[in-house]
Amino acid sequence: MLRIALECEKRSSNKMKLLDEPLWTMYCNGKKTGYGVKREATAEDLQVMELLKPVSMGAGVLPGNAETEGVEGELAYMRAFFERVVGSKDSETFYMLSPEGNNGPELTIFFVRV
Repeated sequence: MLRIALECEKRSSNKMKLLDEPLWTMYCNGKKTGYGVKREATAEDLQVMELLKPVSMGAGVLPGNAETEGVEGELAYMRAFFERVVGSKDSETFYMLSPEGNNGPELTIFFVRV
């Protein structure tokens, strides 16, 4: 089981929706691993999403652009169903559920404003 927590700072005049926050501190299974920044999708991002449109669930690797990224420029992807739970205006959780539904979530992503 993998748990990812993304935390951002609570500001006194914060009227922003939680998932619109621009900067996050990332923890993976309780260990601080880096930062995340919200950004707009690029043309390349949208092209990848078009490629994955027929995929309903699964994981794999897409070949990269050999001219710009080299031979090993591959892109790993994972597509799954997530259940969203809103705890409050300062916390939301996404649970990736197994199709069998018997082992609980395999991946949990927490968004928390602290």
